[in-house]
Amino acid sequence: MSQQSRRALRDVFGFPAFRGRQEAVVDHVADGKDALVVMATGAGKSLCYQLPAVLRTGIAVVVSPLIALMHDQVQALRARGVRAAFLNSSLSMEEARQVKTAMRAGEVDLIYVAPERLAMEGGLRLFSQVPLALVAVDEAHCISHWGHDFRPDYLQLSVLRQ
Repeated sequence: MSQQSRRALRDVFGFPAFRGRQEAVVDHVADGKDALVVMATGAGKSLCYQLPAVLRTGIAVVVSPLIALMHDQVQALRARGVRAAFLNSSLSMEEARQVKTAMRAGEVDLIYVAPERLAMEGGLRLFSQVPLALVAVDEAHCISHWGHDFRPDYLQLSVLRQ
């Protein structure tokens, strides 16, 4: 997988080489294995799920607690040609419907969602209707930093594995 990973790193993300343990993590995740990745801010954690999302078939679901981060990540990914989107409260009902339709049509490779979106009526049903490439929980330190009662829907994320 490393040669394919290095090619996607260069061609899609524009980086000449991996940093630190990124390559090992990317290959591990791209092979469908679980990983807990702890890196300093700015060390390239996002690439550890974004690149496997490009390599794997299906939709990568990224659970993120921050709407602004979702917007920034999706904008940057789209600029690189990655078919990324988000579902959160900043979208109108029509915009959310369009994203869901694109997901079902196989037109999205990476979707950012808030944990609450998964718990909403139909949230899990939507994700059972599309092939999942991987599930990543971004900014997971928010869970332990503020406690599980800050965003109780994080406690429900284990159902995605099923």
